[in-house]
Amino acid sequence: MEFGTRLLHNGNEIDPHTGAASIPVYLASTYHQSDPDRPGRFDYARSGNPTRLALERTIAELEGGVRGFAFSSGMAAISTVFLLFSSGDHLVVSRDVYGGTYRVLTQVLSRLGISCTFVDTTDLKQVEAAIRPETRGLFVETPSNPTLKVTDLAGAAAIARSRGLILIVDNTFLTPYYQTPLELGADIVVHSATKFLGGHSDVVAGLVVAKGEELAERIGALQNTVGAVLGVQDAWLLLRGMKTLKARMDVSARSAARIAEWLADHPAVRRVYYTGLPGHPGYRLQAKQARGNGAVLSFDVGSRERAMQVLKRVTLPLVAVSLGAVESILSHPATMSHASMPREERERRGITDGLLRLSVGLESAEDLIADLAEALSEKKMFVLGGG
Repeated sequence: MEFGTRLLHNGNEIDPHTGAASIPVYLASTYHQSDPDRPGRFDYARSGNPTRLALERTIAELEGGVRGFAFSSGMAAISTVFLLFSSGDHLVVSRDVYGGTYRVLTQVLSRLGISCTFVDTTDLKQVEAAIRPETRGLFVETPSNPTLKVTDLAGAAAIARSRGLILIVDNTFLTPYYQTPLELGADIVVHSATKFLGGHSDVVAGLVVAKGEELAERIGALQNTVGAVLGVQDAWLLLRGMKTLKARMDVSARSAARIAEWLADHPAVRRVYYTGLPGHPGYRLQAKQARGNGAVLSFDVGSRERAMQVLKRVTLPLVAVSLGAVESILSHPATMSHASMPREERERRGITDGLLRLSVGLESAEDLIADLAEALSEKKMFVLGGG
């Protein structure tokens, strides 16, 4: 079946007990055991909940893994996966990662004796060079946040297999609609499901999918032990949001491509980052390993002053953190998503003070362009003191 059909017909959409077309919200913290010698599938809600289970089975089916796991946030999901590693272990990590991932690696895991080396994973030679005898994992974000660098997932997987590493891929930007890392050799996929999977700015959630049973067992044990599970109401909202994923992404990605092309020709924009532009360094690789380019793009207006002026002048996008919603969201990575990263580290990654990230929603592309044109007007920049 095609992806849009699988979103609606994946075996987890109908309540098996009543036939309801929506999985019920099971608001129970514990479950009666009619035969204590033979406990049922559910005993305590931290360990399992029918609504959450339907969500976990859905994301596992969409990503092509054996089991899925739903967490209370994207960072809860990523942090729990990192707990697969132990003191003395070393990780190789994409240089361009979400600021929260950078923070947990440098401020939390480092205190637990788990070290990491950040490299440009678009250069697989750098990945190989960074591997040590104690290296146990490779964490890749592709396209990266917010400069949309593209890593060769099949190439990274080959390296991971040859060196006995666990390959973890953050698939938040593309979702399983556009990219399925497990099919390309990854071992684990993580999502901030708050973003495109939820899609409506009304839920905070994280999802993990494991390719093999052994890793699935370990992740399941960690989820139950740590307990950062997704609440049942949020699980239901996420199940509902995912039903329209294809329809939303089709519209948003088409608009993003149109806006990226327009920005690339604008005299006030120094650089545009979008994998659908032929001039993007990862354009060909993206077309090879993914089925689309997604709805996120970034553009550099040259200075913090100009960036702030754009943020203050736009009227359609939300000026906010996060992305992947039905409404467009414009953010300033240096002071929002990557604020926890030291300035010198941000600049080394191309996250300048003039960089803006736009997550394109369901508004008319032409309306968004008109709004950006007004905000980027050189005359208005000059009037506002932007030079």
